[in-house]
Amino acid sequence: MVDKPMIGMVILLNAIAAGVLYQRFHDHPQVQLLESRVLEVYHKLLPPKTPDRCGALKWPSYVLISDRVVFPDGVRPGAVFVEGSKIVAVSENVTVDNPHVMNFKNAVISPGVIDVHIHLNEPGRLDWEGITNGTRAAATGGVTTVIDMPLNSDPVTTDRTQLEAKKKLARAKAFTNVGFWAGLVPGNAANHTRLEELVAGGALGFKSFMCNSGINDFPNVESADIAAALPFLKRRGVPFFVHAEVVTQVESDPSADPTRYTTYMATRPPKFEQDAIRLLVQLLDADTSPAAPGFSVHIAHLADADSLEIIRGAQSRGHPLTVETCAHYLTFSSEDIPDKQTQYKCAPPIRDATNKQMLIKALASGAINLVSSDHSPAPASLKEVESGNFLRAWGGISGVQYLLPATWTALREAGVDLLGLARLLSEAPARLAGCSSRKGRVAPGYDADLVVWEPEERANTSVALNMHTHKLSPYTDAPLYGKVLVTVVGGELTSLFGRINKQPCGQVVLGGDA
Repeated sequence: MVDKPMIGMVILLNAIAAGVLYQRFHDHPQVQLLESRVLEVYHKLLPPKTPDRCGALKWPSYVLISDRVVFPDGVRPGAVFVEGSKIVAVSENVTVDNPHVMNFKNAVISPGVIDVHIHLNEPGRLDWEGITNGTRAAATGGVTTVIDMPLNSDPVTTDRTQLEAKKKLARAKAFTNVGFWAGLVPGNAANHTRLEELVAGGALGFKSFMCNSGINDFPNVESADIAAALPFLKRRGVPFFVHAEVVTQVESDPSADPTRYTTYMATRPPKFEQDAIRLLVQLLDADTSPAAPGFSVHIAHLADADSLEIIRGAQSRGHPLTVETCAHYLTFSSEDIPDKQTQYKCAPPIRDATNKQMLIKALASGAINLVSSDHSPAPASLKEVESGNFLRAWGGISGVQYLLPATWTALREAGVDLLGLARLLSEAPARLAGCSSRKGRVAPGYDADLVVWEPEERANTSVALNMHTHKLSPYTDAPLYGKVLVTVVGGELTSLFGRINKQPCGQVVLGGDA
């Protein structure tokens, strides 16, 4: 007679091994609840000794096996041993003596994606996004850690009180790990005591705009503000995250059609980015104070590939500049954006196909450090969906759920392999956020933040599986590759074949002083 533990294990392992079949058909009503029911039966037949886990899988320790594990030094068959929230061991021997093994065959096990640029908009603007939906979407797409921007929440995160409020909300609602950038604005740039309070509270660094942010209580900084803050930022060894556009008057055709994307693109030429980056370099030239490890001036969402020449020149003189671009700049081109489709509007704008290819080559060569989503959704009314007016529409792309497949789809043809992708989406973001000693790698002692995915399979970009609060996204039905099967956040099974765990299991990621 077969004992109950064996039945339970057979049920679970066969369900996981049949993952390809399940993920192809999981939208069918007959199998909609397969994941939760399998785990339910499994845990009833084989109850864990310490059933205190938050995630869908209740065992305190288990092993993940794959023919393709992305280790820090290469991709090969391996086993990843998880205990509690940590990776306690890895092995190239896939014959494992453990009763709790999930074998994903040829699917890839990678370090979880870290998105350093996301707007969760909470507190204050839940009608825009929110921690719950934003992190559920992130987990569905293989993102295990997000770093939230100090705007567009209301109020913005420019003092310790608002940082504490965000931390409290994240602990109660986040399905992924969440860290926070604090805001550096004219009101606190020269007040090093207030900046110190934010670092002490766990802020990972600071974000500023060099142009109008669109949010009245988050004004842009001028050169004097940056100069006043630089000595503190360098001494404390924290990143300075900058929206680098200096907006000046441009000649425009008053009769130009505002529903055409080219009309909007003409209002934000590459010169805005180039002028801002040159100003940042001049300020670094002028400030001779020593910089502690961890400090960098980080150029957010670079859209203009020609600006890289300025950045390379500054780096060659020893200036600590880092740079990111976004998945939408790698996926879309201005020539292909239809009239009135304001879901494509962002700032800086999506530029032409030649520029896109230059960004892709820069990522492949290492000239750009990492890729983010800059997830910044807004209600349909703010996106001017009915009028299609690009000039009036809110600028922001909804896309954290698609960061992994969009980046992979763009870069694989440029020669970026699975290891290179992990460095751009996991290792480099962890380094920027100051958590590279515990996140961004599949290695012993690291947090068990993992994504299991199939690079050769199409991602589901349908509206039906879009987990964002607002479904308007340029990625809808886009032909992207990289289908996420499983997302593990801090050892907790959070997403399985598109189904999200019932309760949030994410942790707050704090700076070293907190």
